[in-house]
Amino acid sequence: MSTAKAGLLADLRSRIRRIEGIGGEDGRVLPLGPALDAALPGGLPLGCLHELAGEGDPGGGAATGFAAALLGRIAERHGPAVWIGRGLDLHAPGLAAYGLGPERLIVVRAVRGADILWAMEEVLRCRGIGAVLGEVPGLDPTAGRRLQLAAEAGGATGFVLRRDLPDRKAGATSAATRWTLAPAPSLPSPGEPGMGRPRWRARLLRCRGGRPGEWTMEWHPDGLRAEPEIPLSRATGEGGARRVAVGG
Repeated sequence: MSTAKAGLLADLRSRIRRIEGIGGEDGRVLPLGPALDAALPGGLPLGCLHELAGEGDPGGGAATGFAAALLGRIAERHGPAVWIGRGLDLHAPGLAAYGLGPERLIVVRAVRGADILWAMEEVLRCRGIGAVLGEVPGLDPTAGRRLQLAAEAGGATGFVLRRDLPDRKAGATSAATRWTLAPAPSLPSPGEPGMGRPRWRARLLRCRGGRPGEWTMEWHPDGLRAEPEIPLSRATGEGGARRVAVGG
């Protein structure tokens, strides 16, 4: 494909994302590598709302870790992140490992779910904020639509974190994507004792402008790596699972 045709195609995709309300006013996305970008509309849409939920993980550690990894990537490129929740159980060194050090993260504590949603909406409208995450037990369509409109107005990316909501109970949503996260066994690093890097079983249940999928993801300091559950024999005639880098 020529450079001119590639540029035209990218412009058309951006226009379609704007028309569909994906990725805010300018169709911005966060590249996550070939495997995920092929399922997403070119990357994780920015300037809109996303839902993350735990699956078979009562403590919600997998969803929390995956959320921290995404917020760290966004905060590095687009401004500080704001984490709004009820508890005091966030582990600062663990968040810093994902790129959410004190200079990139603001933590807000609210008691009621309604207060968390109100704070999310207000912060999403603030210019200069990269991402806003709220820990809420549920999200009705009206509240979701308000958060989506606030994200579009301010340009920040919103995340609703539901630590222990099974996907089968999830109803309608205004979010651009909906994910469920479950813990996956870590793999020891070669030559290093102890536990390996964090890994998650990620299921993309819904994506405007994209398609569902399932991957095993592993966190690395330079980004995420994804292993689609697609045997190579189906694509290249070889056996085994395909691993691709998720970075950018």
